[in-house]
Amino acid sequence: MALKTLAIIDYGMGNLHSVSKAFAKLNAENGSEYAIVVTSDPAVIRSAGKVVLPGVGAFGDCMANLTSYGLIDSIKAVAGSGTPFMGICLGLQLLFDGSEEAPGVPGLGILPGMVRKLVAPGLKIPHMGWNNLELKAASPLFAKLPPAPYVYFVHSYHAVPDNPAVVTAVTMYGGAVTAAVGSGNVQAVQFHPEKSSAAGLAILANFLRS
Repeated sequence: MALKTLAIIDYGMGNLHSVSKAFAKLNAENGSEYAIVVTSDPAVIRSAGKVVLPGVGAFGDCMANLTSYGLIDSIKAVAGSGTPFMGICLGLQLLFDGSEEAPGVPGLGILPGMVRKLVAPGLKIPHMGWNNLELKAASPLFAKLPPAPYVYFVHSYHAVPDNPAVVTAVTMYGGAVTAAVGSGNVQAVQFHPEKSSAAGLAILANFLRS
């Protein structure tokens, strides 16, 4: 039987090596039916069985690259198709309407809301390091996770959805900060599961099984 494709979107920015390596490790251990492909080909992305949007860097630069690579329509099509879709770190922020990091630059607009600068008096910005999750709503990514798992964050901005019901996890950093969101087939995390040890690998394994 031919393997299905898990497409990791390559738009010139993102933690592609670490993300693809983590999924490859899970494939080897669990005999997944998915072939892991790093791609910037819109046709491959549209036809994939699962799609991952990673992201590292600045919001405006990422949106500019997605535009120049001709990927925005494909990402929106996948998100609206029911295909399991996962955003990672800046890949979560790009799903929203825009960001204070890049005023006037539209995001993908898949989830209504804005990305705001972290405000955490007395704490360092960026928020960098390990912090635990408070799970707020059911998500296929969090199946069978232990209570309050620790995961690894690196960010200076966070999503503020128009609909609080899409927030599936928060972390505390000067107040509750959006750590994960989900709406139907679209799930995303602000932290780096590929750098989050056993809990992070369990999250990626859940995505493979979703």
